[in-house]
Amino acid sequence: MLRLDDLHLFVRTAEAGSLSAAARVLDVSPAVASAALKRLEQQLQVRLLARSTRSLRLTPEGELYLVHARLALQSLEEGRQQLAGSQEGIRGVLQLSAPSDLGRNTLLPWLDEFQGEHPQLQLRLLLADRVADLFREPVDIALRYGAPEDSSLVALPVAPDNRRVLCASPAYLARHGAPRTVEELHQHNCLLYMLHGRVHDRWRFHDGKRESVLHVSGDRVCDDADVTRRWAIAGQGVVYKSWLDVAEDVREGRLQVLLPGWLGEATPLYLVCAHRAQLSKAVHLLREFVQLRCRRLLDAAPWQAC
Repeated sequence: MLRLDDLHLFVRTAEAGSLSAAARVLDVSPAVASAALKRLEQQLQVRLLARSTRSLRLTPEGELYLVHARLALQSLEEGRQQLAGSQEGIRGVLQLSAPSDLGRNTLLPWLDEFQGEHPQLQLRLLLADRVADLFREPVDIALRYGAPEDSSLVALPVAPDNRRVLCASPAYLARHGAPRTVEELHQHNCLLYMLHGRVHDRWRFHDGKRESVLHVSGDRVCDDADVTRRWAIAGQGVVYKSWLDVAEDVREGRLQVLLPGWLGEATPLYLVCAHRAQLSKAVHLLREFVQLRCRRLLDAAPWQAC
């Protein structure tokens, strides 16, 4: 079985380019360091380092194994840190990106509650409907609708059963009436949002037997999804929104769900990050926290009664 201290010695020697330098860092004698390297090479049955009286260099096999040795040591250290963290409250800074509408109207009070339970945790919240570049921007995790197109990202489901719903305010319905079929949406002012320069004007519905895709139009378009929700509440038209974004508005009577017999487009919510190493204890706790509250909203979704 490989010894952890032998791996440490090998990595330190490769980084320092000197066996004696690595021995000093690890506070062992040169003889002990030399024996550790020999033991590791014997167990692997390859020569990792080419040594002479004046120089020391990695062999091709040593260069290959160094990558794995570093990853193994890093993984063990991350595990140690997580175990240490499980014995105390979560702390530090958690940088989170979320869609504008979900962030402002649903997530904000949830985060207040979450931070109240974990007062040593600092939150940095970025609200934007564009998809944050998790490799370049100062963001640890993101809440996003839909599975990411980039397969290299880590995506954990938070609300996989979420869907879009068709809504309008009581004031708008009093003036224009409610559509009785999806085709009648052509007679209504549809409030649209734009993402990546594209207007989302194709609305999809399913009645359990067939799918209907409509090309809708209206007199208002915005690149901030929260604005379309505010226009709808103000009685300016019909909106096609994620249930998580409008559940509270429906409960409070600010919006009414239209055509409840038709299922809107599936809009699952995911927690996304660039690397699994970012799935800290704070991230797992936040995911569970948000997941539970999303479940409560989804239990009251209009399609549950169908």
